[in-house]
Amino acid sequence: MKDGVLIVDKPQGCTSFDVVAAVRRLCGQRKVGHTGTLDPMATGVLPILLGRATRAASLIPDTDKAYRARFRLGVATDTQDCTGTVYRQWDKTVSRAEIEAVIPQFLGEIRQVPPMYSAVRKDGKRLYELARQGVTVEREARPVTIYRCALEGYDEENQEGILSVSCSKGTYIRTLCADLGEALGTGAILTALRRTAACGFSLENALPLEEARRIVAGGGSLEPYVLPVERLFSHLEAVSVSAPQARRFGNGGSLALSRTGISRDKWEEGRAFRVLDPEGRFLGLGQAALGGEEPSLKILRVFKGGEE
Repeated sequence: MKDGVLIVDKPQGCTSFDVVAAVRRLCGQRKVGHTGTLDPMATGVLPILLGRATRAASLIPDTDKAYRARFRLGVATDTQDCTGTVYRQWDKTVSRAEIEAVIPQFLGEIRQVPPMYSAVRKDGKRLYELARQGVTVEREARPVTIYRCALEGYDEENQEGILSVSCSKGTYIRTLCADLGEALGTGAILTALRRTAACGFSLENALPLEEARRIVAGGGSLEPYVLPVERLFSHLEAVSVSAPQARRFGNGGSLALSRTGISRDKWEEGRAFRVLDPEGRFLGLGQAALGGEEPSLKILRVFKGGEE
């Protein structure tokens, strides 16, 4: 199996680590990782890194994400979603117009208090570990950004609706639903969550895990579905180097910026570039370093040409 990125449409009920284990078996690939967890109840876009692509895990930018979230008003649980224990209910009926009137309060940069059932650490312990022990602690509100939040549908009789949300990394959609309910004078929980975009990939790129299993069981290969590692860094400018430079870079050697095709107005300390060989093949990432005797393009990460 070639190195690259397999975009999996994660099914409900399994963890991101379960998906990694399944892909490892299906691909026969030892080195497999993911780019960010999805709760077991969530479905949707989960980029899986294969082979040398696992080297990219720490370099992937904090990209924005998009979700389609189902919610129910009039109830509150300890997990802020339908998997938790109900601790309060309301009889209040909320109209669609009332929901749409409060949504603007949650647009732009807002502050969220992480839920107790989350992987955030407090004094060295995960909050969910404390929550399972029945312990509740103070949590500091953190800034997140909601770029878009639209009410796609709403059933007033059942007090259930669907939100389409585009947000920054670190946003808790179940907390957004709970806070929305509080602003409406009632409770609210998340009942279903589907991630529609992450790391620059969408559901159009995603292969359902069950479909992947059927392909392999039928004697097929997942290789046609594996995207190049370079796709993770398509937001970075590319620079083509000569054959000798490509060999040097592939073996871990830095390049003189003056001898690359990078114009001087782009020589910025720490700026990253995609490095391509003369045939346009992706070698890895270089980073401008302006200190020292001669400004150079240092190795940030090599994906081809070096030794494992």
